[in-house]
Amino acid sequence: MPPSTAHSGPDLPSGKTPIQDIAPYYAAAVQTAFDAPRHRDEIGSRVDHMLEIARQTIVGYEPFFDVRLLVYPEFSHAVPIHDTVDALARDLAVELPNEHVDTYTRFCAEYGCWVQTGTFLEIDPDIGPDVLFNTTLLVGPSGVELKYRKLNPWIPWEVHASPHDIDPTGDHLPVAHTDIGCIGVAVCYDWLFPEVLRELRHKGAEVLCRVSAYMDPWGATPPMDWWTLFNRARAAENTCFVVASNQGAHRAQYPPFSWPGGSMVVDYDGRILAQAEPGPGERVIVAPINISALRYERNRRQGHDMTTHHRGTAYPYAQQSGFAPAGEHPITIESLKDRITIARGDDT
Repeated sequence: MPPSTAHSGPDLPSGKTPIQDIAPYYAAAVQTAFDAPRHRDEIGSRVDHMLEIARQTIVGYEPFFDVRLLVYPEFSHAVPIHDTVDALARDLAVELPNEHVDTYTRFCAEYGCWVQTGTFLEIDPDIGPDVLFNTTLLVGPSGVELKYRKLNPWIPWEVHASPHDIDPTGDHLPVAHTDIGCIGVAVCYDWLFPEVLRELRHKGAEVLCRVSAYMDPWGATPPMDWWTLFNRARAAENTCFVVASNQGAHRAQYPPFSWPGGSMVVDYDGRILAQAEPGPGERVIVAPINISALRYERNRRQGHDMTTHHRGTAYPYAQQSGFAPAGEHPITIESLKDRITIARGDDT
């Protein structure tokens, strides 16, 4: 795989920062269609299958271009099939890193690529048995580059915790500075909160990975094509590439929901570079990522530069408490509903 090199790149407008040149590469959004695993013992076979798809993708396209970033859907290791933390911890939760992460690392080292994993249901012994997270890792040739725990679980139905529940003022949105650019990630429902992606952008993110299990009727088909809408909006408003991978599964695999795929790659102007046809089933879509061009545009533009033009002090709503952190664990569906009521200001 071609290494990145550092030099000034194309001529820049006066006073702008020199650009580090990164060779263009391709990203792949890999859409899976697994049955929901019933036990953590099934995770290994899923990892093997996902990496076989990755291997075929990298080797198959090698005569044409380098696939260096692969993004997988939410829940491709484990689905929250139970409605209590106790049951999820018993059957599906794992500590991270683990032997599966080692498998990803060996693969990335062999092929010179980065993998944004699907999510694990994570248990952290330093926090305790009553708290689970929905967690994805960015793994590269040298190992784990970032760990991200879903900041906005899909309430009230996801009983795993937000890291905000444990540390309300902590820094929960990491960005990895890699040889293929600055990469951030957010999971599924996170993308309906523009602040999440804006924070990643302010930390320097250039590629935003979306790891999702986004279900019907909010999929990739009009009139409720929220999947496409938000992927394009977040790309344009943050001047970022978006690589968005979605589950493509029938309702029988994940009752009561069906997940309609539509995995896609969007450029920093909101243009769709590639998209899978909506519908269930495994798909791999690939599209070019040109970090040097993105950096040039960020340096060049004065209009439609919403990051530079952001007037942070004009929006006091962002300082309001909103949805309060969990007061006790384990989280339950009923406790989530109670917190929703309180956040609305209607606790009668």
